[in-house]
Amino acid sequence: MSESRPSPDNALVALYPGSFDPLHNGHVDIIRRAAGLFGRVIVAVYDTPDKRLLLTTAERIEWVREAVTRWTNVEAASYSTLTVEYAAARDARAIIRGLRATSDFDFEFQLALMNRHLNPDIEALFLMTSLDHAHLSSTLVKELAQHGAPVDDLVPAGVAEALRRKREQT
Repeated sequence: MSESRPSPDNALVALYPGSFDPLHNGHVDIIRRAAGLFGRVIVAVYDTPDKRLLLTTAERIEWVREAVTRWTNVEAASYSTLTVEYAAARDARAIIRGLRATSDFDFEFQLALMNRHLNPDIEALFLMTSLDHAHLSSTLVKELAQHGAPVDDLVPAGVAEALRRKREQT
């Protein structure tokens, strides 16, 4: 069953950026909640983060697309510019960020202030993670998967399979 909100041409657009390496259930929860608040949500996969990636950009886009098919107002795309520039280019009025703990807030607050400096028309919107997902991070999921630990309850099914395949290739 497809879940969506009406998406008129003037619907508010939000950008949910990240590396999503890999996408986990905490990300999917934030996407679900953002889809209920905005007419359109763009899950923006940053293709050149300053960190070592496990999955290619194409793989990360594929797994995001697979995970969001139930929301007709959500799309996935990659980008390589400053996030606030990409948000403006896609007519996004808000940048969604998920927060797990107060330690996340310090960095996200600084980032939000810089984005506001660069473009005061784009708002930062912080969504607190659900308690069920507060322990999740892509780094921890990658580490578990690389050591062969089960991650099926932490990530969408397609991502779990992709992580198993990656481990077998190394």
